[in-house]
Amino acid sequence: MDMNLPDNVVLTKLDPLANWCRKNSLWPMPFATACCGIELMAMAASRHDISRFGAEVFRFTPRQCDLMIVAGRVVMKMMPVLQRIWLQMPEPKWCISMGACASSGGIFDTYAVVQGIDHFIPVDLYVPGCPPRPEQIIRSVIDLQEKIQKEGSLSGTEFTERERQHRKRALQDVLDDTL
Repeated sequence: MDMNLPDNVVLTKLDPLANWCRKNSLWPMPFATACCGIELMAMAASRHDISRFGAEVFRFTPRQCDLMIVAGRVVMKMMPVLQRIWLQMPEPKWCISMGACASSGGIFDTYAVVQGIDHFIPVDLYVPGCPPRPEQIIRSVIDLQEKIQKEGSLSGTEFTERERQHRKRALQDVLDDTL
């Protein structure tokens, strides 16, 4: 199929184009507490500059965000607020659990601290550390962008399936390998 096209014309499929647009226009919703919040702020500052990867537009309203970054410990009293924010975010949406406290409760093994937010909302990526360095967070955003490039379609029907939000997508690959 040899066509003589001008230099300013590009041919592509719509699904990869839609995924490319999604991955390069992430708008994070920060849910930050304690020391992980400081590292999250450092990630957006000029030294590390997350804007190079298309994720610099931090919004504090869930209706404009598609990436939730939960940084730091979450107590049981905050969990209904976190869930409400998650439900208010439009599809498609993704979640990064940042730090030991958000991922597993960290050193706070008490009744008041949630022992992993993945019990309440689906998590796509976990960032280890106490607190994780800004470079680790940037790496997780890049990994999430690679995942977004692979998973979506233009119609977005896979994002409206309720089963998608109930599964722990980050653990699904491990479960598929063991079964």
